[in-house]
Amino acid sequence: MDKKSIDTLLDKIDESAINEGNSRTKTIVNRIVRDLFYTIDDLDVTPDEFWTALNYLGEAGQSGELGLLAAGLGFEHFLDVRLDEAEATLGLEGGTPRTIEGPLYVAGAPESKGHARLDDGSGPGETLVMRGQVFGGEGRPLANALVEVWHANHLGNYSHFDKSQSTFNLRGSIRTDAEGYYSFRSVVPVGYSVPPQGKTQQLLNLLGRHGHRPAHIHFFVSAPGHRKLTTQINIDGDPYLWDDFAFATRNGLVPNLLRADASDGKPYGIDGGFALIEFDFTLLNDRNDLPVAEVQRARAEAI
Repeated sequence: MDKKSIDTLLDKIDESAINEGNSRTKTIVNRIVRDLFYTIDDLDVTPDEFWTALNYLGEAGQSGELGLLAAGLGFEHFLDVRLDEAEATLGLEGGTPRTIEGPLYVAGAPESKGHARLDDGSGPGETLVMRGQVFGGEGRPLANALVEVWHANHLGNYSHFDKSQSTFNLRGSIRTDAEGYYSFRSVVPVGYSVPPQGKTQQLLNLLGRHGHRPAHIHFFVSAPGHRKLTTQINIDGDPYLWDDFAFATRNGLVPNLLRADASDGKPYGIDGGFALIEFDFTLLNDRNDLPVAEVQRARAEAI
């Protein structure tokens, strides 16, 4: 089609409004529709292809995989990179790198002071202790900061979504002590893949891509007056460490996996050796002129 004809059609659609509506929504939707019209015309997308795509999105929504698609197509990482650049433009740099949240957070995990045990003891895996401090923008330890943590079990499944696990298995919320220290006991996570018969893998197959994620642990870290940090650390040595289908691995988020002996385990109730990760989080001071760091999105909540 002649582009002028497409623009005439777009103008007709825009002019069909019977009231002002929301200007921000109109601007975004009209831009998306325009770009899609041009894409359909430039690439000669057939009606069958269009409706196949629309049906695919509907099925992905019903199966709860739109969050996986957002990660797998790079949108979630792209939003992080844009926020990094916006902060840097306003003179805010440093701190622990952010990276994607993913779709599997559950609100309401039990809160502990200083230390928590995340695993319920029912699953296999090497015992892990992760510990460190939370610092503020001036390098001062932050007492009473909230460290929320969650990760998958040995099958790559997350509690709440996997009904075979106890409600908050491998999840917890930890308040740092007076010197900003946190620690938790769990099991070393393993890498996993998107559901092999799911909608995300169906599209990845057509794109010639895999759906694997390296072993990782998710975090929200927050404290009054500081920008909320959404991040995750990856387990060093995983074969997909730098080939994550969700593009979440970033420099500064791959701590060493250390080996501790039996004498180090007594404070955590551990007999024998265990894996140890030492990792500090640094939060940045918040300011009114900065873009919002805490993303509003639909999240699961345990009742």
